Amino acid sequence: MNYFPWLTIVVVFPIFFGSLLFFLPHKGNKVIRWYTICICFLELLMITYTFCYHFEFDDPLIQLTEGYKWIYFMNFYWRLGIDGLSIGPILLTGFITTLATLAAWPVTRNSRLFHFLMLTMYSGQIGLFSSRDLLLFFLMWEFELIPVYLLISMWGGKKRLYSATKFILYTAGSSIFLLMGVLGIGLYGFNEPTFNFETSANQSYPVALEIIVYIGFLIVFAVKSPIIPLHTWLPDTHGEAHYSTCMLLAGILLKMGAYGLVRINMELLPSAHSIFSPWLIIVGIIQIIYAALTSPGQRNLKKRIAYSSVSHMGFIIIGIGSISDAGLNGSILQIISHGFIGTGLFFLAGTGYDRIRLVYLDDMGGMAIPIPKIFTTFSILSMASLALPGMSGFVAELIVFFGILTSQKYLLMTKILLLFVMAIGMILTPIYLLSMLRQMFYGYKLFNVQNFSFFDSGPRELFVSISILLPIIGIGIYPDFVLALSIDKVEAILGNYFYR
Repeated sequence: MNYFPWLTIVVVFPIFFGSLLFFLPHKGNKVIRWYTICICFLELLMITYTFCYHFEFDDPLIQLTEGYKWIYFMNFYWRLGIDGLSIGPILLTGFITTLATLAAWPVTRNSRLFHFLMLTMYSGQIGLFSSRDLLLFFLMWEFELIPVYLLISMWGGKKRLYSATKFILYTAGSSIFLLMGVLGIGLYGFNEPTFNFETSANQSYPVALEIIVYIGFLIVFAVKSPIIPLHTWLPDTHGEAHYSTCMLLAGILLKMGAYGLVRINMELLPSAHSIFSPWLIIVGIIQIIYAALTSPGQRNLKKRIAYSSVSHMGFIIIGIGSISDAGLNGSILQIISHGFIGTGLFFLAGTGYDRIRLVYLDDMGGMAIPIPKIFTTFSILSMASLALPGMSGFVAELIVFFGILTSQKYLLMTKILLLFVMAIGMILTPIYLLSMLRQMFYGYKLFNVQNFSFFDSGPRELFVSISILLPIIGIGIYPDFVLALSIDKVEAILGNYFYR
């Protein structure tokens, strides 16, 4: 048991100091922006310090554990802890949120509330990834929905209310299944409610109960990930939200669903996961092909990028369904990789909108010459998204491929067939990404428009772009930096997978 509440401080720090935004004596937006950026940066420093000096790489057990009884009547604890599965998403959250705050510099309307909501999301996301209590996990999951809904509905595009309503109906509506699953696990086989992750991981459940609870968890995580056919809220939300909000959605929020699949469905319910894993692989393959075929028909730039997120989530689902060391490690690497790639694409799409005020690809064209920095970074990120060798996406997808090949659950011919269909989806992926680049940057449509003013990336935008590109290239060259975090935890999950 850790006696200094490192994780509690890390979780509470953003929302506590974010609430002080409303008491700042100065009313200028510049003060609010710098204050928020400083809070995000200090939080990132605390996360990095905790990671470097208090986290042991070769220990698959939960570290920095904290437990404080919160509600005696329900035996409900504020219980936190981190391991190799959670430290990666926590670091990703700190990094992406700091960059998203920098990206939100142009936001001036209701600036205090906007930045407070971003800091509230920060606390909720860190709290979810470090939760070691099922009921606390549910509360953090629900807590995250409030700031996202407000950010979309208040700072979105013309259809922002429709998109925000659709988002909350899907996510909050599906959360009832999460609550039912948490209660089903917490109340089974104990004299009093027990929501401790460790206790639940060592508890044996009837197969029928596992299947019922597994389906409930799968629905809620499928909505957040998203997994087809529960993905339709995603393109609308990304199409209308401010691009700084899109960065948080693509970089972190979607990863919460994938994290839940591994942390709860796979770790706590192995018998049910073994039954459903072939179907997860099939759905993942369908998702890759579906996104590749649907994306070219999207005229809205951000909606087309949103479908690339749907495609990337397909690889994560396949890796989770493979029940192999390589497959699960590949999924975790893909979670981190797409966090950076998706964030970068939405950031550059937003900076382009700030300049031309156009959202439809049919109206764009000819931007490569007047804005070469944006063109270069957008092209590199697109190459990373289609898994060009040397980029993080290539390594992640390659490891997922090996995960299918090395899985002991499937016959050789089944593996070959699965890989063949996956390859078809990967071949289709460059079509919509390269056509997106062609429509945006090539030709002469906007370049020939008189009195149309272009200006390239400024220092702030260039800093955000380079900060996103460096991890993508770094992970592509040396993926062990990320894999070293999770490899022992993955072995611990799979080592006793069929035994409890």
